[in-house]
Amino acid sequence: MAILTLISRRLAAALVLLGVLSVLTYGLLVASPGGPEQVLLGNRPSTAETRAAIRAEYHLDDPFPLRYARWLGDAVRGDFGISIYSREPVVDVIADRLPVTAGLAGYALLITVAVGVPVGLVAAMGRGGTLDQGITLTSLVLLAVPPFALSILLLYGFAVTLGWFPVFGAGETPMERISHLTLPAIALAAAQAAMVVRQMRAAALDLAGQDFLTFAKARGLPRRRIWIGYALRNAALPVLTVGGLLLAANLTGALFVEQAFGLHGLGALLIGAVGQKDIPVVQALVLFGGAIVVAVNLLIDLAYLVVDPRVRHGAVAS
Repeated sequence: MAILTLISRRLAAALVLLGVLSVLTYGLLVASPGGPEQVLLGNRPSTAETRAAIRAEYHLDDPFPLRYARWLGDAVRGDFGISIYSREPVVDVIADRLPVTAGLAGYALLITVAVGVPVGLVAAMGRGGTLDQGITLTSLVLLAVPPFALSILLLYGFAVTLGWFPVFGAGETPMERISHLTLPAIALAAAQAAMVVRQMRAAALDLAGQDFLTFAKARGLPRRRIWIGYALRNAALPVLTVGGLLLAANLTGALFVEQAFGLHGLGALLIGAVGQKDIPVVQALVLFGGAIVVAVNLLIDLAYLVVDPRVRHGAVAS
């Protein structure tokens, strides 16, 4: 019951957060200069009747509360409207772009965890040594390099000069997609892997003086088994938090990397929709991003209950 109460509270807070986010986003889009009719008409000559017809079709002259209430009522039923620019359902527009962004986010997270966790553990095992210092220095350098700058370097070095990877696009077949997304995933994961390395190293070093590790050493257990079998699991909580937040960040904030590699994902869709004043698409994307962040945080809380018995017993006791 305590766990169900925890989930209920998280969901209630999530609904409030998404509601506030939707109001702010809708209000800022409505208040920004220009209008959808200008995007639709472009440089073509138009009459006042034509502009009035467009504004009437999209209810642009209705009061803000009425427009928002109409949109909210449709959104609750799963209808996010029609894209002003493409004239397609917003859900279909997002569903068409989602696989590219989801593939890139998952690929980047896989690289981040596969590199960050073992390298951070190795750095902790060799604390103060040459390897630890080299790993720490490399992590600092990667943290200082913006993903879009690294994207350009990777494109020039491995795609243009060496020709090992495609220059742009996401590919069609699964193997093509892996090849096309490798460089973008590395560009997105480099700084994130450095962050996980530092987090894993710090968490493992915090455990180095704990009694259970001291007893394990006293029992004569191999050093590798002590660090991998005991320290790794107990250091998983902070890494789990960072990993979940990085996944949410990859799904919602990979727009610069997508632009650099010519990937038609959600980031490119958001940039285009903002420029075109495509309010239904922007509103749906912002809510989608907020829902991802909320869902990932809820999953992290539930994972805590599985990984750490102390958290589980604390939740039950409360």
